[in-house]
Amino acid sequence: MTRAAITGTGFWVPERIVTNDDLAGWIDTSDAWITERSGISERRWLERDDQGRTLITGAEMGARAAREAIAAANIDKNTIDQIIYATLNPDVFFPGNGVFLEHLLELNTAGAMDIRNQCTGFVYGLAAADGFIQSGLARTVLVVGGEVQSTALDLSDRGRDIAVLFGDGAGAVVVQATDEDRGILASVLHSQGRYARELFAEAPVATETGRITAAMIDEGRHFPHMNGKLVFQHATRRFTEAIEEVLRKGGVDIGDVALLIPHQANQRITDAVAARLELPAERVFSNIARYGNTTAATIPIAMAEAVRAGRIHSGDLIVTVAFGSGFTWGANLIRW
Repeated sequence: MTRAAITGTGFWVPERIVTNDDLAGWIDTSDAWITERSGISERRWLERDDQGRTLITGAEMGARAAREAIAAANIDKNTIDQIIYATLNPDVFFPGNGVFLEHLLELNTAGAMDIRNQCTGFVYGLAAADGFIQSGLARTVLVVGGEVQSTALDLSDRGRDIAVLFGDGAGAVVVQATDEDRGILASVLHSQGRYARELFAEAPVATETGRITAAMIDEGRHFPHMNGKLVFQHATRRFTEAIEEVLRKGGVDIGDVALLIPHQANQRITDAVAARLELPAERVFSNIARYGNTTAATIPIAMAEAVRAGRIHSGDLIVTVAFGSGFTWGANLIRW
């Protein structure tokens, strides 16, 4: 039976570190307030020029992560059949970042698609890569999660609840067809659109002439909005449900899982889910304290770091899980 195996991982984050104390100098917040509510101590933001533009693009971040993953997989980059790029912040309104990544990597016209599932994007991306390989449409897929969040934050007291959470970064994996007994064993994907406006950015909008108006900008409707309490409640529940569902689908128990790699949304969510599943800290990967929430990039960044740290070994069962805007949620069960 053909499986879709992860054969290389990589990530890239900006050098610029923005601490909680840095944020406290701009908005009414404090290190204690941020740490207590999120577990975040610092995050990485892209450097900007004197016009406020980032020095590199989101696609360039993705390319740096991808090159590391390609090197780790030890493959010829021109064997990549398909790019799947997960991001909520493409560099331009259209097209998506996947085609820009294809150009930056100088691939031989590999297929490219973007996934706009926000925090759940990478989980959906792995499921899609598995589908491409299982169907025979591709044998090597590059899956990237990358976000430029820092330019989209409301750095005023009005936006402080969200501004303190997010960072920039990119992670990537190479997924290849294999006949070995490893790879993506199962995936589960869900959505509940009735809650879409509880975590969303309204503008720009396709139904508005010109896409965005001065009134929208004055009212801050182009900034992210989140009903934090509701999101926390749903995330804690859906994380647990998705993990249990993907384990049942894969025919294994929580005791068989070597490492849980959750979306890095909030340390309190991670801790609550681990407690519900009775997972000890050494079997749950967390790096949110250093990077904050990088949305679609959190899981591939964490996966690459876990590999580097020697916390993933051949034959290990790994679970990835995410919840985010949409609401969407899902999980993947992987044998390394």
